[in-house]
Amino acid sequence: MEDNLIQKLTAYKPSQEAIELIKHTKILLLVGPTGAGKGALNAELLKTNQYYHIVSHTTRPPRINQGIPEEDGLDYHFIDKATAEQMLDKRQFIEAKIIHGNLYGTSVDEFKAAQRQRKIALTDIDVQGTREYKQLDSKVMAIFLLPPNFLVWQDRLSKRYGDVVDAEDHKNRLRTALNELKEMQDSGYYIAVINDYMTDTYQQISDFIEKGIKPNQTKARKVAEQLMKDINDYLNKA
Repeated sequence: MEDNLIQKLTAYKPSQEAIELIKHTKILLLVGPTGAGKGALNAELLKTNQYYHIVSHTTRPPRINQGIPEEDGLDYHFIDKATAEQMLDKRQFIEAKIIHGNLYGTSVDEFKAAQRQRKIALTDIDVQGTREYKQLDSKVMAIFLLPPNFLVWQDRLSKRYGDVVDAEDHKNRLRTALNELKEMQDSGYYIAVINDYMTDTYQQISDFIEKGIKPNQTKARKVAEQLMKDINDYLNKA
Protein backbone atom coordinates (compact mmCIF):
# COMPACT_ATOMS: atom_id res chain seq x y z
CA MET A 1 0.00 0.00 0.00
CA GLU A 2 2.96 2.33 0.61
CA ASP A 3 3.88 2.03 -3.07
CA ASN A 4 0.35 3.15 -3.96
CA LEU A 5 0.71 6.18 -1.70
CA ILE A 6 4.01 7.14 -3.29
CA GLN A 7 2.55 6.78 -6.79
CA LYS A 8 -0.47 8.89 -5.89
CA LEU A 9 1.69 11.55 -4.24
CA THR A 10 4.00 11.76 -7.23
CA ALA A 11 1.08 12.75 -9.44
CA TYR A 12 -0.81 14.72 -6.78
CA LYS A 13 -1.92 18.28 -7.35
CA PRO A 14 -4.36 20.20 -5.16
CA SER A 15 -7.71 21.10 -6.69
CA GLN A 16 -8.41 24.58 -8.02
CA GLU A 17 -10.78 25.03 -5.08
CA ALA A 18 -7.90 24.30 -2.71
CA ILE A 19 -5.62 26.75 -4.49
CA GLU A 20 -8.24 29.51 -4.29
CA LEU A 21 -8.77 28.69 -0.62
CA ILE A 22 -5.06 29.20 0.10
CA LYS A 23 -5.05 32.49 -1.79
CA HIS A 24 -7.97 33.81 0.25
CA THR A 25 -6.85 32.62 3.70
CA LYS A 26 -4.28 34.40 5.85
CA ILE A 27 -1.65 31.79 6.68
CA LEU A 28 1.36 31.73 9.01
CA LEU A 29 3.82 28.85 8.73
CA LEU A 30 6.30 28.17 11.54
CA VAL A 31 9.48 26.53 10.29
CA GLY A 32 12.84 25.68 11.84
CA PRO A 33 15.05 22.86 13.07
CA THR A 34 13.98 20.53 15.86
CA GLY A 35 14.40 22.34 19.16
CA ALA A 36 14.02 25.85 17.71
CA GLY A 37 10.81 26.40 19.71
CA LYS A 38 8.05 26.04 17.13
CA GLY A 39 5.69 24.23 19.50
CA ALA A 40 6.09 26.76 22.31
CA LEU A 41 5.58 29.68 19.94
CA ASN A 42 2.53 28.00 18.41
CA ALA A 43 1.02 27.69 21.88
CA GLU A 44 1.68 31.36 22.68
CA LEU A 45 0.11 32.58 19.45
CA LEU A 46 -2.97 30.41 19.96
CA LYS A 47 -3.59 32.07 23.34
CA THR A 48 -4.51 35.31 21.51
CA ASN A 49 -7.54 33.65 19.84
CA GLN A 50 -6.48 35.24 16.54
CA TYR A 51 -5.15 31.98 15.14
CA TYR A 52 -6.61 28.65 14.08
CA HIS A 53 -4.31 25.70 14.66
CA ILE A 54 -4.10 23.60 11.50
CA VAL A 55 -3.93 19.95 12.57
CA SER A 56 -2.11 17.79 10.05
CA HIS A 57 -3.02 14.24 9.03
CA THR A 58 -0.58 11.36 9.35
CA THR A 59 -0.54 7.61 8.86
CA ARG A 60 2.00 7.04 11.63
CA PRO A 61 0.75 5.79 15.00
CA PRO A 62 0.47 8.16 17.99
CA ARG A 63 3.61 8.61 20.07
CA ILE A 64 4.36 9.52 23.67
CA ASN A 65 6.13 12.88 23.96
CA GLN A 66 7.80 13.60 27.29
CA GLY A 67 5.46 11.11 28.96
CA ILE A 68 2.28 12.51 27.37
CA PRO A 69 0.44 10.45 24.71
CA GLU A 70 -0.47 12.28 21.52
CA GLU A 71 -4.19 12.92 21.01
CA ASP A 72 -6.13 12.39 17.82
CA GLY A 73 -7.49 15.68 16.52
CA LEU A 74 -5.16 17.71 18.73
CA ASP A 75 -1.63 16.67 17.82
CA TYR A 76 -2.54 15.03 14.51
CA HIS A 77 -5.47 13.47 12.74
CA PHE A 78 -4.30 9.85 12.84
CA ILE A 79 -5.51 7.94 9.79
CA ASP A 80 -4.71 4.60 8.16
CA LYS A 81 -3.17 4.30 4.71
CA ALA A 82 -6.46 3.33 3.07
CA THR A 83 -8.03 6.57 4.31
CA ALA A 84 -4.99 8.51 3.10
CA GLU A 85 -5.38 7.01 -0.37
CA GLN A 86 -9.06 7.92 -0.43
CA MET A 87 -8.28 11.50 0.59
CA LEU A 88 -5.67 11.73 -2.16
CA ASP A 89 -8.13 10.35 -4.72
CA LYS A 90 -10.70 12.97 -3.64
CA ARG A 91 -8.01 15.72 -3.64
CA GLN A 92 -8.73 16.58 -0.02
CA PHE A 93 -5.17 17.66 0.78
CA ILE A 94 -3.50 20.98 0.17
CA GLU A 95 -0.11 19.26 0.32
CA ALA A 96 1.10 15.84 1.41
CA LYS A 97 4.36 13.92 1.47
CA ILE A 98 5.96 10.69 2.69
CA ILE A 99 8.44 10.99 5.57
CA HIS A 100 10.10 7.85 6.94
CA GLY A 101 7.41 5.71 5.30
CA ASN A 102 4.41 7.65 6.63
CA LEU A 103 2.17 10.21 4.99
CA TYR A 104 1.93 13.71 6.44
CA GLY A 105 -0.43 16.25 4.94
CA THR A 106 -2.70 19.23 5.57
CA SER A 107 -6.31 18.99 4.54
CA VAL A 108 -8.57 21.41 2.71
CA ASP A 109 -11.14 21.12 5.52
CA GLU A 110 -8.71 22.53 8.09
CA PHE A 111 -8.25 25.71 6.07
CA LYS A 112 -11.98 26.00 5.49
CA ALA A 113 -12.44 25.94 9.27
CA ALA A 114 -9.86 28.72 9.70
CA GLN A 115 -11.61 30.81 7.07
CA ARG A 116 -15.06 30.27 8.61
CA GLN A 117 -13.73 31.47 11.95
CA ARG A 118 -11.95 34.41 10.29
CA LYS A 119 -8.68 33.48 11.91
CA ILE A 120 -5.10 33.22 10.71
CA ALA A 121 -4.32 29.62 9.79
CA LEU A 122 -1.30 28.56 11.86
CA THR A 123 0.83 25.44 11.55
CA ASP A 124 4.42 24.30 11.95
CA ILE A 125 5.79 22.64 8.86
CA ASP A 126 9.01 21.58 7.17
CA VAL A 127 10.85 23.36 4.35
CA GLN A 128 9.40 21.06 1.69
CA GLY A 129 5.85 21.88 2.74
CA THR A 130 6.68 25.59 2.88
CA ARG A 131 7.97 25.44 -0.68
CA GLU A 132 4.69 23.91 -1.82
CA TYR A 133 2.60 26.59 -0.10
CA LYS A 134 4.75 29.38 -1.49
CA GLN A 135 4.35 27.97 -4.98
CA LEU A 136 0.58 28.08 -4.54
CA ASP A 137 0.61 31.62 -3.15
CA SER A 138 3.70 33.77 -2.56
CA LYS A 139 1.80 35.80 0.07
CA VAL A 140 1.79 32.90 2.54
CA MET A 141 3.82 34.07 5.55
CA ALA A 142 6.66 31.81 6.69
CA ILE A 143 8.62 32.42 9.91
CA PHE A 144 11.90 30.53 10.29
CA LEU A 145 12.82 30.18 13.97
CA LEU A 146 16.51 30.11 14.84
CA PRO A 147 18.07 29.11 18.17
CA PRO A 148 20.37 31.92 19.34
CA ASN A 149 23.51 29.78 19.08
CA PHE A 150 24.69 26.18 18.78
CA LEU A 151 25.31 25.56 22.49
CA VAL A 152 21.87 26.82 23.58
CA TRP A 153 20.29 24.74 20.82
CA GLN A 154 22.11 21.56 21.88
CA ASP A 155 21.05 22.16 25.48
CA ARG A 156 17.42 22.47 24.37
CA LEU A 157 17.67 19.25 22.39
CA SER A 158 19.23 17.44 25.34
CA LYS A 159 16.43 18.58 27.66
CA ARG A 160 13.80 17.62 25.10
CA TYR A 161 15.06 14.17 24.14
CA GLY A 162 17.40 13.20 26.98
CA ASP A 163 18.86 9.75 26.38
CA VAL A 164 16.13 8.72 23.93
CA VAL A 165 18.15 9.78 20.87
CA ASP A 166 21.40 7.94 20.14
CA ALA A 167 24.50 9.51 18.59
CA GLU A 168 23.61 8.58 15.01
CA ASP A 169 20.06 9.90 15.37
CA HIS A 170 21.48 13.14 16.73
CA LYS A 171 23.82 13.50 13.75
CA ASN A 172 20.89 12.88 11.40
CA ARG A 173 18.94 15.67 13.10
CA LEU A 174 21.90 17.99 12.63
CA ARG A 175 22.19 17.06 8.95
CA THR A 176 18.49 17.76 8.50
CA ALA A 177 18.89 21.10 10.28
CA LEU A 178 21.80 21.97 7.99
CA ASN A 179 19.62 21.40 4.93
CA GLU A 180 16.80 23.44 6.49
CA LEU A 181 19.13 26.35 7.24
CA LYS A 182 20.51 26.28 3.72
CA GLU A 183 16.98 26.35 2.31
CA MET A 184 16.16 29.33 4.53
CA GLN A 185 19.24 31.22 3.36
CA ASP A 186 18.80 30.44 -0.33
CA SER A 187 15.06 30.44 -1.00
CA GLY A 188 13.93 33.93 -0.03
CA TYR A 189 10.71 32.47 1.41
CA TYR A 190 11.29 33.27 5.07
CA ILE A 191 11.32 35.93 7.72
CA ALA A 192 14.04 34.70 10.07
CA VAL A 193 13.57 35.24 13.81
CA ILE A 194 16.12 34.49 16.54
CA ASN A 195 14.27 32.66 19.30
CA ASP A 196 16.29 33.53 22.38
CA TYR A 197 13.54 34.63 24.77
CA MET A 198 9.95 33.66 23.97
CA THR A 199 8.50 37.03 25.01
CA ASP A 200 10.81 38.84 22.57
CA THR A 201 10.14 36.31 19.82
CA TYR A 202 6.39 36.64 20.29
CA GLN A 203 6.61 40.44 20.14
CA GLN A 204 8.71 40.40 16.97
CA ILE A 205 6.23 38.13 15.22
CA SER A 206 3.24 40.14 16.44
CA ASP A 207 4.87 43.33 15.12
CA PHE A 208 5.43 41.66 11.77
CA ILE A 209 1.89 40.25 11.48
CA GLU A 210 0.07 43.34 12.73
CA LYS A 211 2.33 46.19 11.59
CA GLY A 212 4.52 44.71 8.85
CA ILE A 213 7.68 45.43 10.87
CA LYS A 214 10.34 42.85 10.01
CA PRO A 215 12.82 41.60 12.60
CA ASN A 216 16.50 42.34 11.94
CA GLN A 217 17.19 40.01 9.02
CA THR A 218 20.90 40.79 8.76
CA LYS A 219 21.46 39.72 12.37
CA ALA A 220 19.27 36.61 11.97
CA ARG A 221 21.08 35.45 8.87
CA LYS A 222 24.45 35.88 10.56
CA VAL A 223 23.16 33.62 13.35
CA ALA A 224 22.05 31.10 10.70
CA GLU A 225 25.49 31.20 9.04
CA GLN A 226 27.21 30.56 12.38
CA LEU A 227 24.85 27.68 13.16
CA MET A 228 25.68 26.09 9.80
CA LYS A 229 29.40 26.45 10.50
CA ASP A 230 29.04 24.98 13.99
CA ILE A 231 26.97 22.05 12.69
CA ASN A 232 29.59 21.28 10.04
CA ASP A 233 32.37 21.49 12.64
CA TYR A 234 30.49 19.15 14.95
CA LEU A 235 29.77 16.60 12.21
CA ASN A 236 33.35 16.66 10.95
CA LYS A 237 34.66 15.94 14.45
CA ALA A 238 32.05 13.30 15.32
